[in-house]
This record gives sequence, C-alpha cells and structure tokens, in this order.
Amino acid sequence: MDFSNFTPGAASIGGLLIGASGLILFALLGRQAGVSSVAGGLLRFDLRDLDWRLAFIGGIVVGPLVVAFVRGSELPFEITFNPWMLVAAGLLVGFGTRLGNGCTSGHGICGVSRFSVRSIVAVVTFVGVGVLVATLARLGGLS
Repeated sequence: MDFSNFTPGAASIGGLLIGASGLILFALLGRQAGVSSVAGGLLRFDLRDLDWRLAFIGGIVVGPLVVAFVRGSELPFEITFNPWMLVAAGLLVGFGTRLGNGCTSGHGICGVSRFSVRSIVAVVTFVGVGVLVATLARLGGLS
C-alpha cells in the first residue's frame, strides 16, 4: 500500500475548515452544509437563496483551482475512468442521495456532529460501500 500521499497535517486543517464552514453556515443562515441539498436548491431558482447557494457551490469548484494556482501546480488528480461509468456513478449517487435523504457531506459533517442515528448509519453505509467499490476497482473488476 502506498502512503506517499498521506498528509495528516493538511487533512486535519482541511477537516477543520470544512467543519467550520458547516458551523458558520448553520449559525448564520440556519442551513446545513449538504452539497446535494445546496445544489438541488439551485434548481428551484428561488432568488432568496440564490446568493449563498452559488457562493457555496462556487467555492467547491473554485477552491481547488485557487490552491493549485497558489502552489504553482496542476490539480493533483487525473480522471482515468470511462466517461459512461462516471455518468452512471453520478446517477447512482443522485439516486442514493434521494434514497438516503441526504448526501455524504450532509450526513457526515452535519448529521454525525448532531449524533443523528440516521446519519451515523448512512455514513457507515457510505464508507462500507466505498471501500468495497474501491477494492473492486483496484482488483480490475470495474474497469
């Protein structure tokens, strides 16, 4: 197993920033930082919520670009999967988000921090399935 990209310091800072952003969003607007619900709200075109939703999603898209620019490097990942597999995965994630009444960020950051049993079960399920799929992909069963 390759641990050359293991960066506990950066990961801890990132985790603290994600948690702080969820706390700030809840404290200021009373909203949970679930990406699927924030993005889904953009599809309703409700002008009262449009500004913070666009800022939230925009930060997710622009943030890595800013970090890469500041570091003077390229984005540290490469998409090598079949595009149709990515589309299928996206649709499955969307279906799972509706079925699970929230996404990994909503359940994992906001739900678990509130000790929501539903969110804890959801996160355990997400992680378990993620480990299974990653293992199958590494063994060549999903290429």
